[in-house]
Amino acid sequence: MSSVEVVPPQPPPQPPPRSSSRRLLRPVLVVVVVGSAVWFVEGFVGDIDWSQVRAALDHLAWWQLPVLVLGLLLRQLLNALPLSVYIEGCGPLRAVANDQAAILMTTIAPPPSDVVVRLAMFSSWGISRSAGLAGTVMNTVSFYVVRFAAPLLGVLVMAVTGDLLGGELWTALASGAVSAALLVVVWLSFRSPAFAASTGRRTGLLARRVRSSVDPGVWAESVLGFRGTVVDRIARTLPLSVAALVGMVVVDAGLIVLSVRFVGASRVDLPAVWVLTAFLVAYPLTLFPFSGLGLLDAVVIATLVARAGQEVEASLVAALIIWRVVTIGAPLVLGMVAVTWWRLSTRAGVT
Repeated sequence: MSSVEVVPPQPPPQPPPRSSSRRLLRPVLVVVVVGSAVWFVEGFVGDIDWSQVRAALDHLAWWQLPVLVLGLLLRQLLNALPLSVYIEGCGPLRAVANDQAAILMTTIAPPPSDVVVRLAMFSSWGISRSAGLAGTVMNTVSFYVVRFAAPLLGVLVMAVTGDLLGGELWTALASGAVSAALLVVVWLSFRSPAFAASTGRRTGLLARRVRSSVDPGVWAESVLGFRGTVVDRIARTLPLSVAALVGMVVVDAGLIVLSVRFVGASRVDLPAVWVLTAFLVAYPLTLFPFSGLGLLDAVVIATLVARAGQEVEASLVAALIIWRVVTIGAPLVLGMVAVTWWRLSTRAGVT
């Protein structure tokens, strides 16, 4: 009887450690984006008198920053509400925690780290991977619909106030057409399984041009599975989600209006409706990295300086600096709080 050599099981291969250059990529990208932001602003509106900007920032009282943070909390709640609408078992608190954790991961780690942490949180709450992923995708789709529809809302405000400008109208119509096209694709995908499968297959064919391992048939099956997860409630959940995200955009614009007032710009110098509409018309620029940092700011400042005069430039720059600090910095803190809360509650078995 021959002896059989027993080979001990080998440990699973470990992923290679991230190189130091990879770890440095994110901080370098942040520096590049911030530098580009300053370049964009100065390119659009000319040289900035930073001493006047500092003087405008000095107008900010200690109690005004907490007011802006409270407004941000409302903004983040509205931003996360679609998750609770699309995903059964994901209440508003869980939705906010999930959203803030994803924002934190998007900032400090490369994709798909945000999706990984989202799905891990959903799983710990007893939510299936397919339901969590479908809700996340629909949340993103809803946001894109609102993102490109925001200029139409700005034009509507201008029309109501009798302050409509031709340039903004054409920009809004072009952007609104993108939003309408997204809604049509969503409607057709949920109305027709064949259209959903065709959309998945065509998308897979496009993706295969970049990655040869992509199987268009698998993509078609995935889209059909996604459709089956949310189709029964889409007629109710999509309008509710869009309404919540419209509210989020309006609150975001309100934070800029408050920031403008807090740095000393009066209603006479900069009427709130001007600030509101300038932001709404430029809102599709949030598509770019860090919510359009630099590019959106430059367009809003240039638009308002053209209407109100050069004397408001320093106040606008100061106001947008405050808005960016609050809307970019505070969500990172909220993300750390959310991840900590999730880990502690998971360990304690209370989620």
